[in-house]
Amino acid sequence: MYTVDLDSMKEKIEFFSRIGATGNGGITRYSLSPEAHQARDEFVRRMKAIGAQIETDDLANIYATLPGSEPGLKRFAMGSHVDSVKCGGNYDGILGVMGAMSVLETIAKNNIPHRHPLTAIVWTNEEGSEFTPSMIGSGVVTGQFKKDDMMKVRSMLDPEKTFGDALKASPYLGEEKNRLTPERYQGEIELHIEQGPILENAGNEIGVVVCVLGMINYRIRFHGQACHAGTFPMDMRHDALHAAARVLCEIHERIDDLERPELVYTTGEIFCHPNVHTVVPDDVEFSIDSRHEDPKVLEEVLKIIKSYDGKEIVGCECEVKEDWCRDTVYFDRHLVDCVQESVSGLGFKNQKINSGAGHDSQYVAHIIPTAMVFVPSVKGLSHCEEEYTPAEQCADGASVLLNAILKADKD
Repeated sequence: MYTVDLDSMKEKIEFFSRIGATGNGGITRYSLSPEAHQARDEFVRRMKAIGAQIETDDLANIYATLPGSEPGLKRFAMGSHVDSVKCGGNYDGILGVMGAMSVLETIAKNNIPHRHPLTAIVWTNEEGSEFTPSMIGSGVVTGQFKKDDMMKVRSMLDPEKTFGDALKASPYLGEEKNRLTPERYQGEIELHIEQGPILENAGNEIGVVVCVLGMINYRIRFHGQACHAGTFPMDMRHDALHAAARVLCEIHERIDDLERPELVYTTGEIFCHPNVHTVVPDDVEFSIDSRHEDPKVLEEVLKIIKSYDGKEIVGCECEVKEDWCRDTVYFDRHLVDCVQESVSGLGFKNQKINSGAGHDSQYVAHIIPTAMVFVPSVKGLSHCEEEYTPAEQCADGASVLLNAILKADKD
């Protein structure tokens, strides 16, 4: 069994954590921003230094490839993303890139034989922090999004700028022929932090990922009437925030009553208009996001959500709309077995685990065999500046990735 160099992993973590640093231990590195391009530049520089061939596609996805010993074989891919959420951590996404880099560096340095070309990938706009939706780069490449629609998506920081504008300005804009396709790629494995507390709580060092959970995401909106907060009688008001608060709490209670193991749900966004303390709100909207492996469980949640559509709540009309949803995506059994054999061979404590978060690999799985490797997140924290995984565990995950890829390469 092979292992990646711990000191090299430590150096990578320290280096990339300085790009877009917030000053509070985390990073803000929006996709296609100057900070993201700086991280991409370093990825390309390091990959060229080991003799990898660099290609970019029409979504600015980057592919760094070491040739294999048997010409004509399809590639095996690894990788993730270098962009982050606002005030995010130093491991989400970038660990998958650093892990893929470490694999190629280890193979090149030690002349480890391999039949297939091996490719490290940097996907564009995984987080969707400036340009929504998330995972545009992998989504277009795998046919989940229409490219023309994505080119029109407007920046949440500058409404005058579109995703297409940002792509045109990127030095990494390439050609469509360089995309990951089933004709050119045999499979893909992604290393990632867990972003939750399950591995740490179980005392396990590696998660062998089985699937990405199905998800429903809805918007619930309430239409009321704005009026003066100090002069309008209480019994005549149509307070949209009051209505929203009632329904929000009720939905959460009704979902709890389902008593479905592993079901999670979240209200992470609330919009209140006009958001002035002297005005009764006339328009309020909140999100409801729920995730579970079994689509029947999600149907139960959806039935609860939709039961409010068209109802009048404390004098306000309720409107329910789908934002976006996904089915559970199961990873390729053979590649999952390659990961499991790698973990077992290295002697790490491990478990099978599902991913509640979305990843580029869930889209890649639609067109080629795919698998994922998780390492623990301290206290389960992610998408925040406190996000942390010890360098030793990052290196362990990269070593699992290395041996899993080499096992898959024997096919």
